[in-house]
Amino acid sequence: MAGRRVAGVVCALLVLLVGLLTGCQSQSRTAGEDGLLAGSGSATATASGRQVSPTRPAGYGALFLSVDECSSFGTTSFTEVSCASERAAARVVARHDGKVGDGPLCPATTDFVLHISEQSRTSDEDGDGAIPQGYACMRNLAAPHPGDPGGGGGPRTIVGDCVYDSGDGQVRETSCDGRAEQKPEYEVTKAADRRTDCPLSTALYVQLGGEKPVGCARPV
Repeated sequence: MAGRRVAGVVCALLVLLVGLLTGCQSQSRTAGEDGLLAGSGSATATASGRQVSPTRPAGYGALFLSVDECSSFGTTSFTEVSCASERAAARVVARHDGKVGDGPLCPATTDFVLHISEQSRTSDEDGDGAIPQGYACMRNLAAPHPGDPGGGGGPRTIVGDCVYDSGDGQVRETSCDGRAEQKPEYEVTKAADRRTDCPLSTALYVQLGGEKPVGCARPV
């Protein structure tokens, strides 16, 4: 591929995006303030994040891990690679500067988020490039897709996802097919503007974010 190649090696660090993108309280329709939904932490887990620390700037595009560019999958690191490479494992579906908490939400079916640390022009090998702090919303090139409805993961909880009571008034997301270690107890069946817009069968409210921030969940 023509142009200067970027080898941005990224360090993988799983973080829980607690109260930022997902959250709910395991209470009835008369519940008070929402609690928090914490995700599990594996390579394809709910609310997973990875801190990216590139060692060299430049890339297959003008921006490191820009939209439609791809990354490899590794146990401890991620590297930007050509999407035609056999090493390509995930594609960038959205890319934003700054911190996740200050920017737009990732698309609903994002599988995981890469948090990219800032790198100045003087900190790379050639001294001719810079990488701003940002985050990349990633979608696996092949199944499984934990960000899909009922998939049991992804940085956002969406309609079709299932959760279970993890204690202390909190819930965690799990797959709806019942194959995970934790069995589903509630399914988010509707996104609403307000709790009062949820069906009477609603037993749990989930904070979804976005234009319709309230998730109406019922027992499975």
